[in-house]
Amino acid sequence: MGVDAQLAVAATPLAALWLARAGDGAVCTDLEAMRAALAGVPVSVLQLSPPLARRVAGFGLRRIGELLALPRAGLGARLGKPLLLDLARALGELPDPQIDFVFPERFEQELELPAPVAAAPVLLFAARRLVAALAGWLEVRNGTLRQLVLHIDHGHGAATALPLAFSLPVHQASRIERVLRQGLEALHLSAPALGLRLGASDVEPRQGASHVLFEGAGQGREALAELLDRLAARLGPEAVRGLACHADHRPERASVAAARRGQVLPLALPPRPLWLLDSPKALREVRGRPQYGGPLTLVAGPERIESGWWDGADARRDYFVAVDGKACWLWIFRDSRAPGGWFLHGIFA
Repeated sequence: MGVDAQLAVAATPLAALWLARAGDGAVCTDLEAMRAALAGVPVSVLQLSPPLARRVAGFGLRRIGELLALPRAGLGARLGKPLLLDLARALGELPDPQIDFVFPERFEQELELPAPVAAAPVLLFAARRLVAALAGWLEVRNGTLRQLVLHIDHGHGAATALPLAFSLPVHQASRIERVLRQGLEALHLSAPALGLRLGASDVEPRQGASHVLFEGAGQGREALAELLDRLAARLGPEAVRGLACHADHRPERASVAAARRGQVLPLALPPRPLWLLDSPKALREVRGRPQYGGPLTLVAGPERIESGWWDGADARRDYFVAVDGKACWLWIFRDSRAPGGWFLHGIFA
């Protein structure tokens, strides 16, 4: 992310912070060595307020050692008590307890653009920093997400929200960035962008997965999910549809058109054909045996399905797997309701 780290070791937190800002890489394992190191550190590492910094500079004080050489009472009278307290904490004369770090439960980060941007695709370069930070946050939390929102600030309270949705939970910056690219390319800005804000709150625990034995194995599901996400980002979420299981035993109602993140219900069912007829087709019957271009051979069944009494579409059927004279596998049923009869409902591949 283009951030440099500077380290220092000291006996107190505040002294370690000042020594790190000085950039000397000091390692002070006791108070005496720490005080000696602080003496040569510039006063600028204290990051005083501008009025106080000008006053210190007016006194000709350039290093912390020069501050410490002055009488404390006179120093406090001229520069204020807060500075004295900071010096005492840094030297170990006063306790300096630190608040335990609590990792944020919700990710939200802003970025001010160096210049107004009129074209949405150009925002991808700046948004990469936010995406990288989000990926790091997810890594630490061992989490994944299915959706997030990029807010584009236009100033004066105006903003454009760009929602991003994913078919499978994601945590990789590359996956997020590819979907973001498609969303920005399809977005028209109503006004120049002045800043970006990326937010995500609904985090799911990352599920462990076994590594594959052969290169490329198991990547089909991820590749398909990424393709669907990119299409939805470019064309809109309503333009990408799929099938989802529905809690109904009647085959014609067991699947519905749904968003691409339809959840598969964990139902233990006998084999089902992917090809169902729009409506069951009545079959001719000869001596009690169903016909479809000739007599059918029943190879599996019956499977009783009895459902729908509550919605007026009552079904009482005995399903069989049958084979016709051309070795085509069919899914047929015998209607238990009057007047009865055999019907073709599906064809196996």
